[in-house]
Amino acid sequence: MTTHREPLASVLDAVGETPLVRVHASPDEVPVYAKLESFNPGASVKDRIGKYMLERMLEDGTLPEGGTIVEPTAGNTGIGFAVAAGQLGVEAVFVVPERFSVEKQQLMRALGATVVNTPSEDGMGGAIDRAHAIAAETDGAVVPQQFSNPLNVEAHYATTGPEMYDALDGEVGAVVAGCGTAGTLMGIAEYALEQNPDTHVVAVEPEGSLYATLKGDDEEEDAYKTEGIGTHDTSTNELFDPELVDEVVQIADRDAHAEVQRLAREEGHLVASSAAAASLAACDVAERIRDGEVDAPHDSVATVFPDSSERYLSKGIYGDFESWEG
Repeated sequence: MTTHREPLASVLDAVGETPLVRVHASPDEVPVYAKLESFNPGASVKDRIGKYMLERMLEDGTLPEGGTIVEPTAGNTGIGFAVAAGQLGVEAVFVVPERFSVEKQQLMRALGATVVNTPSEDGMGGAIDRAHAIAAETDGAVVPQQFSNPLNVEAHYATTGPEMYDALDGEVGAVVAGCGTAGTLMGIAEYALEQNPDTHVVAVEPEGSLYATLKGDDEEEDAYKTEGIGTHDTSTNELFDPELVDEVVQIADRDAHAEVQRLAREEGHLVASSAAAASLAACDVAERIRDGEVDAPHDSVATVFPDSSERYLSKGIYGDFESWEG
């Protein structure tokens, strides 16, 4: 985020250094702080991996100069990659399941990218298969593959984690983040555990998602409305390392929807359902630290609010739960 103290040479210089803001619903004894990732130029946490991954891939030759990236994405990653691609002279094609936010797809196209839709029922697995097929038919094309590329994790190890710790003077008791690809949480967790191996690490997913099964929990797969986090096929989530995670917290869609509206009404946060799920999980962890049910090295919790609710207005995110399309 720009400090307004000096001009920046490129929009890419405005990626990162987002505010860390207190969540007032958290207990005074163990406050929760959230990184507001909508302050990035592409308005989401995925700007971080867009910049970091493309720069590293161009440096090591994985992506040729003037080449093409083809990425399966629910939307925010596409926007983040498109922002970076436009500044780095790279073409971008994104494969998006039909059910995901129309606003995100419009923004990807506005940034000069090509968007290819796949059937919703094929899920992200179908989008991944289609992306690889397109890349195989396109000269100079690569699939960055956010679901398996360790550069996704590295981006957050190099930026998001250190920023949290700098803002809190190193006193972070727990880190909590939603898992889609799991890159955000894994990068923060790796950094956090290097600072203090007793840091409590929590993954967040919607009820009906299956990340918890990777920790040995017996959860049943079901549909969910919360967008951007969760998985129906853990075989595609290669970045998630259960050894780095103390627990997986599941949040019901109805609770996340209510928290979206509470965060706006009471705290002025215009955030989406993934941020709301993270808020509820982080506040729960903070309360358990306060009550002595969770051991943590410091009385604070850091989490991530990945994007803005403005990308989900067409889905009725501020209406009643039954009409919310998710």
